Amino acid sequence: MKKNILIIEDDLSIAELQKDYLEVAGFEVNVYNNGMEGLKAFQENKVDLLILDIMLPGMDGLEILRNLKDDKDVPVLLVSAKKEEIDKIKGLSSGADDYITKPFSPGELVARVKAHLENYERLKLRFSEGAKKTNALSIRGLKIDIDSHRVFVLGKEVNLAQKEYALLLYMAQNPNRVFGREELFERVWGLEAMGDSATVTVHIARIREKIESDLSNPQYIETVWGAGYRFRV
Repeated sequence: MKKNILIIEDDLSIAELQKDYLEVAGFEVNVYNNGMEGLKAFQENKVDLLILDIMLPGMDGLEILRNLKDDKDVPVLLVSAKKEEIDKIKGLSSGADDYITKPFSPGELVARVKAHLENYERLKLRFSEGAKKTNALSIRGLKIDIDSHRVFVLGKEVNLAQKEYALLLYMAQNPNRVFGREELFERVWGLEAMGDSATVTVHIARIREKIESDLSNPQYIETVWGAGYRFRV
């Protein structure tokens, strides 16, 4: 069955070029050039991956990210002409899985789409296999329910995006081990040499905001200066 790609892009020439290359690669593709219309299409249809421009009429890409439904957790690729690091951090912090700056080659886009979809399927399989071995991890008030992909802190549920959950689970299943950013990026994103390991830093910060009671003194995910991160038990 063909994977369904939704493109929300106001530059029709760019959108049509993306659509053509993705269809040649075997994907089903739908294009919207208005933010509100694109969000509605995303919410009402089966979508396997979203390609989202930031500057859009009606509703910009970052606002769309904030309005995505938690029950439709799919890879999101942001595309933008904004190249500053702060813009990339804002995009990733809003929940995107990848950030691609314009101009980019259609071939690179197709490669990234395929890599994200393949990694998403691997993550689902990994979680499914992990659930067969153990249904939950409990560490000092933090509970990760693998069956339902839900996370609780002191009995209160916290909402994590797909990659946040994947990163937390991977580190919790490998406690007290120090991971470099590059290794975590490869293990969780599975996009060797195709992304930026700074993405890990952004996601670690977002996870901490949701599970740590004191950000100045993290109890779960520690920074090992000069080396990386460690999940402490």
